[in-house]
Amino acid sequence: IILTYGLKAYQEVRNDKSDTNWLLLDYESERSDKLKLTQTGTGGLSELTGILDESKASYAYVRVSYSNDKESTREKFILVIWIGSSCKVMRKAKISVHSADVKNVLRVYSIEVAAREKDDLKEEPIVVRLRKAGGASYDGV
Repeated sequence: IILTYGLKAYQEVRNDKSDTNWLLLDYESERSDKLKLTQTGTGGLSELTGILDESKASYAYVRVSYSNDKESTREKFILVIWIGSSCKVMRKAKISVHSADVKNVLRVYSIEVAAREKDDLKEEPIVVRLRKAGGASYDGV
């Protein structure tokens, strides 16, 4: 489902020595069911959110860093399934099938984030979910 350089980008996002912390997959065209890597970045969720297109359905893989306490930082991965508010109905109808295919390739993530609007990708609530998914909580959350 994903071209070879998509796998390379996935490995870059997973590599904590790499600055690349997200990748974006889009459909090759409106009629195509093939996904292609369209962009990678180093600016985290806020940068990714800024480029998401309201007319598209896209998939993103993001490394999120957060602090558990003053001494430690954790890194977790999220899978974002973006369905823009003006995405075509036929594209929306195929998302669940395509999401399963994407999950077979981008396998390692802590949580899945279904986003319909950019506010769904605010970092703070996502970090709260990551902490809950990660088990130990050091700050009473």
